[in-house]
Amino acid sequence: MKEKFYITTSIAYANGEPHIGFALEVIQADVIARYRRIQGRDVFFLSGTDEHGAKVSRAASSAKMSVREFVDGISGKFNKLLSELNISNNDFIRTSDEKRHFPGVSEIWKRLERSGDIYKASYKGLYCVGHEAFITEKDLVDGKCQDHAKEPEVIEEENYFFRLSRYGDKIKQTISSGELKIFPESRKNEILSFLGKGLEDVSFSRPSKDIPWGIPVPGDPTQTMYVWCDALSNYITALGFGTQWTEISADDGSASGREKFWPADLHVIGKDILRFHAAIWPGMLLSSGLPLPKSIFAHGFITVGGRKMSKTLGNIVDPFDLIERFGADALRYYLLREVPVFEDGDFTEDKFLSAYNDNLAKGLGNYISRTSKMVENYFSGTISKPDPKRISEVPFKTTMNALNLEGSGNIEAFGVEYFILNFIRPKFEEHMENFRFSEALDTVWVLLGKLDGYIQTYEPFKLIKTDRLKTEVVLWEASLGALYVASMIAPFMPQTSEKIFKIFTASEDPKNWNSIKIFPHASLFPRK
Repeated sequence: MKEKFYITTSIAYANGEPHIGFALEVIQADVIARYRRIQGRDVFFLSGTDEHGAKVSRAASSAKMSVREFVDGISGKFNKLLSELNISNNDFIRTSDEKRHFPGVSEIWKRLERSGDIYKASYKGLYCVGHEAFITEKDLVDGKCQDHAKEPEVIEEENYFFRLSRYGDKIKQTISSGELKIFPESRKNEILSFLGKGLEDVSFSRPSKDIPWGIPVPGDPTQTMYVWCDALSNYITALGFGTQWTEISADDGSASGREKFWPADLHVIGKDILRFHAAIWPGMLLSSGLPLPKSIFAHGFITVGGRKMSKTLGNIVDPFDLIERFGADALRYYLLREVPVFEDGDFTEDKFLSAYNDNLAKGLGNYISRTSKMVENYFSGTISKPDPKRISEVPFKTTMNALNLEGSGNIEAFGVEYFILNFIRPKFEEHMENFRFSEALDTVWVLLGKLDGYIQTYEPFKLIKTDRLKTEVVLWEASLGALYVASMIAPFMPQTSEKIFKIFTASEDPKNWNSIKIFPHASLFPRK
């Protein structure tokens, strides 16, 4: 039986159209999901949209649309973006779905009540509509929210509260021990520092007269559930909690439905919502008697020309436009190699164009084109795996220093495959296990550089005139290298990987790489 792996993105807030920041998150999650599938895991990958709250209602009003009509349109655009980016999610949850989502959220609320963790009280505080959360004076800079640069609203009302303070020590212990892992370490330290100051109870509802667009509190329709109580629950309602099941089956393979995937193995989120996921969400689950997620991955933001993306500044980057002009894999490549995984990364069209032309068009695309063209021209497009003795006649040479490996001296590999399996692949897999996507792709491009150097060393375009047999071996080795490149970039650039396998008429299983037949093709990445 395959080992399960459940991965989620945060659910996109449906108050505006998708931008490149959400594209970054879903692409990162997709790489992880695809890599785990390649490893043989039974992967369930969830994304979706968060559609309730004051911010959504106000956006719909500004657009002169009903809230339902507005969120249907916005959610459709996020779903379309996932499709155009070739994201391999298994499901897409919408928090406005009354059949799939509402029952599970209501079940969690009732469990919080049964645990004695819901109570009613009057409250006066500062409410940030951007965060859909109450904040404190210490969260403000010059009287404004640090993230949204707007003054919070002063709200006084009677709400239901969740007794989060009861679970602070347990949550801290769970994170400290690594039972709930936080990536990167800096974010783990950040949340532990926050927890060390003690958790306060949180408002868990708003008056329905003020926030009518949301899930009613069970037994009290005068109150609407706090949007984060509603939104965080998506990770489990999408698996059928509250509709198909309410109790977790023993982890012995007896579960036959989606419940087998809980708890989540990895939540992929932005760093700005870490507190909600590493404090409120674990508190809700502890109170509900449900298992906690195993890990949380908090990525950084994308800046544009060194400035935070903002509708006010007019510097929002439209991912649909980039996909239309350059292709989905080009955008995936840039966001995965040129943007640091856990830190903020900058985007400008000049940087994007430079990466596209230098690394995709002149790098990967040119290597595949040159290699396949020589096989086509010199051997009518078909060559077979040579005898190992013949491979030893044209060895693949490099140095330890060139690979940034410990030690020094020369490496004279028996062949390209030996070099890849013993030097390149281990480094690549180490980076993948640690979510170092940029470094993993760096390793692939090191391989591309070495393969290109191999062709330059033996010059098959000259060698063919004097030694046809050796030329065939060199081009086999070069083609074999292309297939390994395709296998390694499969999680990152799935369409490009698929195209390379098609060009060489090869399957994705190395055990079947015994011959290749070149399939006519256009350039992978035309120069721009």
